[in-house]
Amino acid sequence: MSVDFKEYGRKMEKTLDVLEENFGAVRAGRANAKVLDRITVEYYGQETPLNGVATISSPDARTLVIQPWDTALLKEIQKAIQISDLGINPQNDGRVIRLTFPQLTEERRRELTKQVKKYAEDAKVAMRNIRRDGMDYVKNLKKKSEITEDDQKKAEKDLQDLLDKYIKRVDEALAAKEKELMAI
Repeated sequence: MSVDFKEYGRKMEKTLDVLEENFGAVRAGRANAKVLDRITVEYYGQETPLNGVATISSPDARTLVIQPWDTALLKEIQKAIQISDLGINPQNDGRVIRLTFPQLTEERRRELTKQVKKYAEDAKVAMRNIRRDGMDYVKNLKKKSEITEDDQKKAEKDLQDLLDKYIKRVDEALAAKEKELMAI
């Protein structure tokens, strides 16, 4: 009997998706609307994502323009951006909010690189926890005599191979993001 690890593979894939989202939210000196994905504003008593209450456009490589559908939200949006970890001061002209992304300094690039390394390490830890759950499942099957010791060894090796494959993908994503951050 072989043990099915599709569920654990899906969980690792989901972890990789979350890592990609986290990487997308780290700005690399160019204006990217994804950096605003985590910002929410209170709209009719509900925390609403910024892209749910405004149009976000990028007229050039260093600027984002946020045009709320309800101009009463301008101050709320401005405040939400100021308290976020973006490190950009929004300019409110009464109709739209402009975010101008400065050229990244060497120091800021290093800070962002540390941040993406932490995201990658968190993803690896999550994947190792998924592997541990799988190992516990296999040991439990062996304890209940549902699989043989050879099946257990093979299942544990398959689980480790699955983890290695995903860890490699995390490392590749990290290397690509670091290269993007360090490019001038």
